[in-house]
Amino acid sequence: MKPAAFTYHRAHDVADAVGLLTDLAAAGEDPKIIAGGQSLMPMMTFRLARPSALVDLGPLRRVPAMTAIREEAGALTLGALVTHHAVETATLPAGFAVLARAMRWVGHLPIRSRGTVAGSLVHGDATAEWCLLALLLDAVVVAEGPGGRREIPADELFHGFYATAVEPDEVVVEVRFTRPAPHAALTEFARRHGDFAIVDAAVALDLDGDRVTGGRVVLGGVAPAPVRVPEAEAVLAAGGDAGDDALVAAVADAAATAIDPPDDPQTTATYRRRLTRTLVADACRQAAREPQR
Repeated sequence: MKPAAFTYHRAHDVADAVGLLTDLAAAGEDPKIIAGGQSLMPMMTFRLARPSALVDLGPLRRVPAMTAIREEAGALTLGALVTHHAVETATLPAGFAVLARAMRWVGHLPIRSRGTVAGSLVHGDATAEWCLLALLLDAVVVAEGPGGRREIPADELFHGFYATAVEPDEVVVEVRFTRPAPHAALTEFARRHGDFAIVDAAVALDLDGDRVTGGRVVLGGVAPAPVRVPEAEAVLAAGGDAGDDALVAAVADAAATAIDPPDDPQTTATYRRRLTRTLVADACRQAAREPQR
């Protein structure tokens, strides 16, 4: 199939992009932003999305802040047009190295070379690696619209199936990760490498020496949006030895028991629970070995 007809516009800076979105909407159009295009274009090809106008942010790659990766005051900031591959090949502080390690799960190299961090977050796929990482590391999405800039915390960003708090007339300008997690890991299962994950899991452990004092557990593919699992986090908060198989099993069991995943044509809820148990346990073990391994 081919995309439905649309008009094409190139934005020269963020203000121009916001103005185009505003003007096109006022004229009765249904504009969408295109950056890397790795999510939007396949949906348009299959007529799952039919925007009447595209606003291309490609020229904004000349703006240094839009492709910058910088550490400030203990936080890591990624410009909105930073690609997955740029993160994958960057030398990141230990507290954010999980971002680079997780990129191997994102599609294939051509996708990682074009797709953008901000684009993935705004797309809002419940299994997208960046969506889980945003919750894991307390990301803040900075968006600019007609009313100026505003900050959207990750726990307020995801509203359901492919729905986020970013408004149609807003442009994401940067994503800031505010919670370093040197002992963190993300893992997932897909039927083939590069396919969308059926379930993915991200875990961050708070360690005092070899002892677990808390942490986070985030899941994708088990609900309309990525979710933290407070029941599993409570097991981590109770403490234990990072290498204790009983603790790992308890966290995994708590996560699998807490969720209510869907049955769908791809697989069953029972299978998703089994995957959750396996993936959470694997992520806990990997996280306990970081950053040493």
